[in-house]
Amino acid sequence: MKRTPNKVPVWGAALIAALLFPALGWGKGRSDQNTLYIYNWTYYTPDSVIEKFEAEYGVTVIYDEFPSNEDMYAKIKAGGSDYDIVFPSQDFVSIMINQGMFEKIDKSKLSNLKNVDPAVLQRANYDPNMDYAVPYYFGAAGIAVNTARVPAFERSWSIFERNDLRGRMVMLDDMREVMGDALKFLGYSVNTKNPSQINAARDLINNRWKPNLVKFDAEAFGKGYADGEFWVVQGYPEVVYEEIADNEQLRRDTVFFIPPEGGPSYIDSMCILKGSKHIDLAHKFIDFIHRPEIYAEFCDYFGFPATANIPARQFKKGASHYNAEDLTRTELKYDLGEALDLYNTAWVDTIRLGD
Repeated sequence: MKRTPNKVPVWGAALIAALLFPALGWGKGRSDQNTLYIYNWTYYTPDSVIEKFEAEYGVTVIYDEFPSNEDMYAKIKAGGSDYDIVFPSQDFVSIMINQGMFEKIDKSKLSNLKNVDPAVLQRANYDPNMDYAVPYYFGAAGIAVNTARVPAFERSWSIFERNDLRGRMVMLDDMREVMGDALKFLGYSVNTKNPSQINAARDLINNRWKPNLVKFDAEAFGKGYADGEFWVVQGYPEVVYEEIADNEQLRRDTVFFIPPEGGPSYIDSMCILKGSKHIDLAHKFIDFIHRPEIYAEFCDYFGFPATANIPARQFKKGASHYNAEDLTRTELKYDLGEALDLYNTAWVDTIRLGD
């Protein structure tokens, strides 16, 4: 979810983290069998769900958060943690599977795998049989607009071309997201390895979008929107709506949409880290999440459609900020391999606002 950019290749990030997290590692020596250690995105599991799991199994959950796949990967790669379950996005699931960083899922311990939507698994071509990764959520970023400030607008990425909104808009500080938006707007794949297409997306951002932005921001865009600093933000609806939860008027004035041109999407999955000391408890948590009533509670809390769990759709009580059908126009971001360098170069040329 809250994705920040691949500013350097993941291998470079791991090297940096190795200097920051000594080999002794944070949390080494944990052995409490009644404690489950989770490493997850910010704003991504309701407290009520955690509390119900703790009460039912008589355990304690230690829940730490990360702001980006890169931060998560670097910390784990450097040996800086003893987490049991981690929630990477699809491109990093692929990388981490290939590097042997996960325990294999014991499907005999999971009675609720049957609830996972086959359509989501069909997209998860990096692990379609859930050997190492069980889908948690299939979603996408989009655009939130304060209609009191911007009463007329086109539901398109082209909103960022509007000079009249200059200084009131922000996009994510996330290379794959912003580059992906530009690529889809131009009719290209978010996973293209064609240098001319990647450069065309860079030029679109630099020449038509960036001049109107305050900044690229993956961490405080929700707060800035809630404070009225930003009127149009590219981001994740759960972040925006969490920040404006106590502002009833702004909630009424806010419209969120995924542009019809499409954009990048993600499948965040639950994976058990290699060497987990609490494998049985980790399986219990994964199975617990995919109980229909629990999955519906998770989705209702964040205003999500129940994309990854079919029976949960019958248990949902609240409205969603977007429809599952809106995701049909999106495209999953996959591991780019060596082509990541092309994106890194284009992004470095993009992020320097004011240059």
